[in-house]
Amino acid sequence: MFKHFLLAVTLVLSPVPALAAGGVVSSADPRATEAGREILRQGGSASDAAMAMMLALTVVEPQSSGIGGGGFLVHHDAATKKMETIDGRETAPASATPKLFMGANGKPIGFRDAFQGGHSVGVPGNIRLMAETHKRWGKIGWAKIFAPAIRLADQGYTVNKTLAGRLAMMAPLWDRFPEARAIYWEQGKPKAEGTTIRNPALAKLLRDVAQKGPDAFYTGTHGKAIVAAVSKSPVNPVPLTLADLAAYKVRDRAALCAPYRRFTVCGMGPPSSGATTILQMLGMLERFDLKAMGKDDPKSWHLIAETMMLAYADREKYLGDPDFVQVPVAGLLDRTYLASRSALISPDTSLAAYEAGTPPGAQPRTAAISGEVAGTTHFVAVDGAGNVASMTSTIEGPFGSQLIASGMFLNNELTDFTFAPEKDGAPVANRVEAGKRPLSSMAPTIVYDETGRPVLALGSAGGKRIIMHIAKTLIGYMDFGLPAAEAIALPNLYFGGDAVMIEQGSALEAKLPALNTLGRAVVAADLPSKVNAVEWTGAGWRGAADPRSEGVALAE
Repeated sequence: MFKHFLLAVTLVLSPVPALAAGGVVSSADPRATEAGREILRQGGSASDAAMAMMLALTVVEPQSSGIGGGGFLVHHDAATKKMETIDGRETAPASATPKLFMGANGKPIGFRDAFQGGHSVGVPGNIRLMAETHKRWGKIGWAKIFAPAIRLADQGYTVNKTLAGRLAMMAPLWDRFPEARAIYWEQGKPKAEGTTIRNPALAKLLRDVAQKGPDAFYTGTHGKAIVAAVSKSPVNPVPLTLADLAAYKVRDRAALCAPYRRFTVCGMGPPSSGATTILQMLGMLERFDLKAMGKDDPKSWHLIAETMMLAYADREKYLGDPDFVQVPVAGLLDRTYLASRSALISPDTSLAAYEAGTPPGAQPRTAAISGEVAGTTHFVAVDGAGNVASMTSTIEGPFGSQLIASGMFLNNELTDFTFAPEKDGAPVANRVEAGKRPLSSMAPTIVYDETGRPVLALGSAGGKRIIMHIAKTLIGYMDFGLPAAEAIALPNLYFGGDAVMIEQGSALEAKLPALNTLGRAVVAADLPSKVNAVEWTGAGWRGAADPRSEGVALAE
């Protein structure tokens, strides 16, 4: 079995895949992808290019990610074969208590009341993550990495269809957020597709951090701006201090790897639930011959759905921040345990209920549903030496908390905590606590072949659906033998209430009658995604992007 811990790479691939002898970059926005390529062409490493994309996405994709939020990065070193992961997830400030999202009636408040304003903001981690990444693997000067993003913020960029749609969607909520309207509205309404946005305040922030280093983000004028935005928010103000910002540190986390077929699949450990849940699904599926069944057999999708429901049940009960709660990762991935979970699954009928199991080493725990909305972004870079940097970055929901500081949106990441701190008289793993990192579904992933060579790297946006977007793509690649682009294009799958949801308008929708004979309601639903990937072909790297997104990949 391949031993190395590996980092999750997500390359956004072009709609028409192309081989690259040198480096490749991919993101969910063509302008960010171009920023990454620019850095590669200047002699930057894969991690330099990834950070340039992260900064550019702060400017052009403000609804999804940015330096006002956090993320997970995985890095594969081609020379040492070593995989390292960096946890840049946001943390709850010192003022946060388990009752942060509880109302006066003793019940959790609604999500709409929770995500807006100061009390949903976690201490941003992306700039500290960037600094650590550059320290370990950077090849060009720190300030050069900022140049493409500064240029976009200064000179302006065109509003695309996705941003225009998100601005229109959030317009009714912005009556109390004049700073956001000042940047993204024009003549009393949200900017339309094709108009131009300039953000001089964000350009100044980026320029200051480029010139003065990461401390310029967390201290001084910009640190005070973050503190003021949260503590003086017109909606749900809470204490956030410069001490909270100063205390933030990234964490090294052990990557999680497990064999599947002839491959080894690796990803991010807790507080990400991505790799744990994906590896559980694959472990339960391994006894079924999905290759023989094929992608067009409804029973293939039935089996995927059954493992999904069982793995998510374990996720809700056991996953959380390992610095605060015991997370039985080894038990959840134990082969005997997964075999027992798989034995519950029948190819011919659905389970009556999907209960969490009791993995080895697990402490008594109460299951409770955590929240995550479908935001986030993913990007990946491979350089000419074969180093791979893949990162999922987020500010949580569309435009995060809606609060602006120094031209950037601040995250609403604390709504990823479970709002009710107890259930049935017992504490839940993902409850709010000061200094804690909320559970995440972000799942940067790398697949290795039997020789230990990385052959596929991918990731996605989509909140809790991220796990399923990645799992489906992995199955398409490893079981159905599809190229990455075709695996990404396979129908999306998720669940809601008592029903399994399949992607509306996909080829799988025609299988609804057959799927509905297996015992559980299956319905068609809108399930968009932004999966980005890169695969090794033997002749070079080939990128692929989700056909549902605006993402592209570019070769050096």
